[in-house]
Amino acid sequence: MAMDPATGNSADDDLEAAAAAMGMSDVADGDVQTIAEDDWGAALAEQTQAESAALQEPSSKTAVFNEFSANNKLQGTQNDIDFILDIPVQLTVELGRTKISIKNLLQLAQGSVVELDGMAGEPMDVLVNGCLIAQGEVVVVNDKFGIRLTDIITPAERIRKLNR
Repeated sequence: MAMDPATGNSADDDLEAAAAAMGMSDVADGDVQTIAEDDWGAALAEQTQAESAALQEPSSKTAVFNEFSANNKLQGTQNDIDFILDIPVQLTVELGRTKISIKNLLQLAQGSVVELDGMAGEPMDVLVNGCLIAQGEVVVVNDKFGIRLTDIITPAERIRKLNR
């Protein structure tokens, strides 16, 4: 018989004390174990009934989704495209890049010239949200700079350009 180190009582003594607290002081030692077994038996029977009821329920429920057809698919795609057409993106034209030390960065002043890796006359990179999508040449439109796209970048070329 296992003893509870905190109370010094056996498990049966604890069950009897619990039964007495619930007004069941006339429960004998053997009856305490029977009550515990009856509780387990009742719980198992309840679980078995719930599982069998779940299995007997009809599993065919009405479909929530509409059937797909060619018309539904095309119209849904058009709606999806219309939904994203007004989302703003950041378009950037990059002249070139360079790496300089913090010391040289702190020495920059008005009139300083920073050499970039892009060559004069070389096509400029056009980025959308930081992703290279095209190259083009600089043009002037109404006294403002513009870019004339000369080459749309394929996904393979995009990866190659990112690794430079």
